[in-house]
Formats: sequence, structure tokens, C-alpha cells
Amino acid sequence: MPEAGLTRLTISWSKDTDLALRSHLGAQGLKKGALSKFVEDAVKWRLLDQSVGHVRDAFAGISSNELQSVIDEAVTSIRKEKRQQRKRRSEK
Repeated sequence: MPEAGLTRLTISWSKDTDLALRSHLGAQGLKKGALSKFVEDAVKWRLLDQSVGHVRDAFAGISSNELQSVIDEAVTSIRKEKRQQRKRRSEK
């Protein structure tokens, strides 16, 4: 019976890929569940890679100094917001 929060997925790929992956996992001594964990990690990394690519494309025309200024401003704003929230909670 599947654990709560898990989704079953059916995927199709080449026999060569299947053999290569299972050989890789087997060589590392990994057992049951290793294939699912490997695929989940690979998907997470791919999603992160695509997100980073989109961000790079979005900021491609901005100089590094201007980008650093935008980042610094955002960090300062968030820190200020967090300090105000902590202060309000402590006053209650």
C-alpha cells in the first residue's frame, strides 16, 4: 500500500536507459525504493535547472551591479518585514 503523500507514476523509456540506471543503482548497492528516489531527485534538479534558466533569461539585459542592487533591496525589504513581524508578535 502506497504511503500517504506519494503518487504512483508510470513512465516509459528506452531499455538502454533502464539497464544503465538499474546497473548504476545496483553498483552502488542501492535496493528497493532507490529507483523512485533517483527519479524524484532527477526531476527536482531538472525543474531547478529550468527555473534558473528562466531567471537568467529574464535578467540577461541587466548589468551585474544593477542586479546586485535589486537583490540587496529585496533582501533589505524582507529583513525589515520580518523584524516588524517579530516586533508585533512580541508586543502581544
